Amino acid sequence: MSRDQVQDATHSADAIQVVMIGLGDEKFALDAGAVREIIDPIPATKVAGAKSFVPGVINVRGNVIPYADLRIRFGMPAAQETVDTRIVVLEVCIDNDPVLVGVTADKVYEVTEISKVDVQQTPRVGMHWKPDYIRFITKWREEFVIVPNMERILN
Repeated sequence: MSRDQVQDATHSADAIQVVMIGLGDEKFALDAGAVREIIDPIPATKVAGAKSFVPGVINVRGNVIPYADLRIRFGMPAAQETVDTRIVVLEVCIDNDPVLVGVTADKVYEVTEISKVDVQQTPRVGMHWKPDYIRFITKWREEFVIVPNMERILN
């Protein structure tokens, strides 16, 4: 193996492919392997008795999937849709079954890699969200980004 191949293998072992999204002033890194598609906002149908953070369902290419508002789950204020608002369709494991769910993003930045080397411990105080919802915090372009635990958030 050449030196460059060794460096590439080491680099990919220390990095995770993610889709960078924004919610308010916060940046989140979603595991790119879980992202199925990114779509423009579509009307949601409210479901009676649904949890506040999963208020309804949407129709994505003939599939009816739950629609989650992470702002509500994280205790952030509601926001109006803008030209940058998108729905990120994710596949997550709920009770050991793969489930598609759409989550709102105020903005989708890019698909990139984040380093596992820069992982920071999740602070237990001063956060808007429960530490259980966070896999870890790392750096991206000199900013801290949150890598959420989508399974725990949606369960």
